[in-house]
Amino acid sequence: MTIMRPFLLKELREIYPNVRETFGYVTKHHRQQAGLDKSHVNDARCIEGNVPTVLSKPYLIKFVRANNRQLHKCKIAKGGYRKSNKAEKYVFGFRLFDMAEYQGQECFIFGRRSSGSFDIRLLDGTKVSASISYKKLKLIKRSTTILIERCFS
Repeated sequence: MTIMRPFLLKELREIYPNVRETFGYVTKHHRQQAGLDKSHVNDARCIEGNVPTVLSKPYLIKFVRANNRQLHKCKIAKGGYRKSNKAEKYVFGFRLFDMAEYQGQECFIFGRRSSGSFDIRLLDGTKVSASISYKKLKLIKRSTTILIERCFS
């Protein structure tokens, strides 16, 4: 970065004339003056130069797989029979990584069982419940490969 920074700044200034260079100690000083904790969101706002007293809530974004590409189990059973590794796509109307509401909290389905119990978590990995019945869940949004959760802490 030491070698590339001057070249990168030169190229960026040709496209965006308002680009300016800053350093970590300046960001830290602005953050401490505002009385903010160290986080990526707070640092970004301090670098920007716009340090409001109340920051907007950040979003947590996670990319997840769309399919399980392993078609068969690794171990071949007696007689050369290969067991399928694919679970049902929908279990009681829910699929993997759907956003669901449980007791007024938005969470994501990280595990599903044919019995109708689900492993639900927040995007940061916090377990809400390891085994909850589908009857206590309400579907909010179908899954995509990009999951977005608004952080409230």
